[in-house]
Amino acid sequence: MRIVRNRAYKYITHTTTPCLLLGLFTNYMQSQASRMARSSGSRPVALVLLALCAAALSSATVTVNEPIANGLSWSFYDVSCPSVEGIVRWHVAEALRRDIGIAAGLIRIFFHDCFPQGCDASVLLSGSNSEQIEVPNQTLRPEALKLIDDIRAAVHAVCGPTVSCADITTLATRDAVVASGGPFFEVPLGRRDGLAPASSDLVGTLPAPFFDVPTLIESFKNRSLDKADLVALSGAHTVGRGHCVSFSDRLPPNADDGTMDPAFRQRLTAKCASDPSGNVVTQVLDVRTPNAFDNKYYFDLIAKQGLFKSDQGLINHPDTKRAATRFALNQAAFFDQFARSMVKMSQMDILTGSAGEIRRNCSVRNTALGDVSSSAHQLETTAGDEGLAADA
Repeated sequence: MRIVRNRAYKYITHTTTPCLLLGLFTNYMQSQASRMARSSGSRPVALVLLALCAAALSSATVTVNEPIANGLSWSFYDVSCPSVEGIVRWHVAEALRRDIGIAAGLIRIFFHDCFPQGCDASVLLSGSNSEQIEVPNQTLRPEALKLIDDIRAAVHAVCGPTVSCADITTLATRDAVVASGGPFFEVPLGRRDGLAPASSDLVGTLPAPFFDVPTLIESFKNRSLDKADLVALSGAHTVGRGHCVSFSDRLPPNADDGTMDPAFRQRLTAKCASDPSGNVVTQVLDVRTPNAFDNKYYFDLIAKQGLFKSDQGLINHPDTKRAATRFALNQAAFFDQFARSMVKMSQMDILTGSAGEIRRNCSVRNTALGDVSSSAHQLETTAGDEGLAADA
């Protein structure tokens, strides 16, 4: 068996890691029993634990042995909040049990947070200049945004304000991938929350569904992400949905796209005909296994059933075709690269140490009295916050 490092138990076999981690928050789960009984009848906590354990045991484990950014650690909360990962995992599993679509919602929030100005939870900030009012973010799932702050409240209730919304977003996204059938991978922690939203110009750097492959490659290169990262991270479209407006450029009368399967195009055209605005009707991104995190997205591309232009192009362009084909033929290879690319992205332009803050509400700065500030991204935190670290 492969050995993976774990923050709570120094070295344990990967087949037992997820269930041992459940032990970290047994007390927390027990404290939730009465609340669950009131809100969900007599559903026993043990069943939730069993479901979590079964899902985790069936998940592949990927070990990422890359250098990590200064200020991050694999064991950042071992002392200050050892139960954080268990708490996050439980809340994510419960949310997905009610609505599997939240998995794609969390993944999209993570990407839309990290890509513009780094993983600082700035996309969670509300207010008149919030990133959420920008066009690429107007379809972020409210349920997923709420879940992140619900988890923050649960974590802070147990550990105090020691864990950032940025770290909670990172953990919740990882756990959503795992709960949907994707790989388990460790993520370094220690991020702090930004004090300002990304500018409109920065949000505008998010890759669009109508991008061609050369434009995608350049977009990712500008964020120090390579072609392998592009193809693997695009594989997150194995879950989620897209509005008609996001792929209308591939349908008549706008286009008669020869890279799309004719029968598939006909079905999409008929489906979207009832939605002139393009903002109401949605289509699953992966027509084979829309709720499972697997490599079937790449099968869709081979079959000319990729939904977005940015998706379908990956299997046609010489710079990305080889990787996309490899991932279609080898799910383990996809999982391995996806985990590496996620860990890489999670460390882009982060705030650590005394920069930023640990928000007490993920949608509002600690010192905010009104709208979120448009001040600089790298502002220092207040003295009271220092040292807290021991589509879809």
